[in-house]
Amino acid sequence: MIQDITPHTYHNEYRPVPPEQESLVLYFEGDRVLVKRQEGSLSFPCFSELPAPELKLSQDLLYLFSIDDRTFYLARQRPAFDETLFKMESIRIFRDTPPGWLSFAGITAHQLYHWYDSHRFCGKCGRPLVHSSKERMLHCPDCGIMEYPKISPAVIVGILHRDRLLMSKYAGRGATHYALIAGFAEIGETIEETVKREVYEEVGLHVKNLRYYKSQPWSFSDTLLFGFFAELEGEDDSITLDTQELATAGWFTREEAPAQPLNISLTSEMIWKFKNGEV
Repeated sequence: MIQDITPHTYHNEYRPVPPEQESLVLYFEGDRVLVKRQEGSLSFPCFSELPAPELKLSQDLLYLFSIDDRTFYLARQRPAFDETLFKMESIRIFRDTPPGWLSFAGITAHQLYHWYDSHRFCGKCGRPLVHSSKERMLHCPDCGIMEYPKISPAVIVGILHRDRLLMSKYAGRGATHYALIAGFAEIGETIEETVKREVYEEVGLHVKNLRYYKSQPWSFSDTLLFGFFAELEGEDDSITLDTQELATAGWFTREEAPAQPLNISLTSEMIWKFKNGEV
């Protein structure tokens, strides 16, 4: 999956050390990112490659994380750059562009960029928020409100019945690949309750014997995913489709189940677990 970057090690501790010449600079404009102009592989500019290497650690240059001994920083203002060497690309390149450890760094950085960009001001009094010097937290110096990075818990559910897997396609997203039932947790419910509610809401079925499989940070949607396999409760496997959420849904045998072409997602890994007879 996208977070599996071995032999590299991701360090998310907030330790805002000054950048070095080989530290990497991440700059985003919405869903576009500044990358090097090269075919087939991903690379970000480092400080020594920018025309303005005098950038300093400040409110406009934020420490993000490190991978191994390489530190990553978020530039909040557009840096000067040589357009013959660098270009702006869609963040979709993080789905399938090697090396995987830099794609993981890029989409994780984008999640933090999105949080910083949408939390410039206090939601209570409207004053500018200030970054804590001790942790990854924004606070209001006037009313004391504290804001931490947004992480939305959600579930992915592989529903099993008679050696078949229920698969679906999302509605209104132009989705071409089948996926599994998924949804966000609501306030006041457990993750297990989320599983049962989402399954019933989307396909009108009840499930039992929930088995937790694995979790995954999915920075494309600020989400922490919890994967479960579950069994259909009862013998009636007829589907009542929520057409607001899903375009189609159906039961597939191991041979019939269409696997996703990418191996970066929890959904894809769970589908392959089923196809390989491991669940």
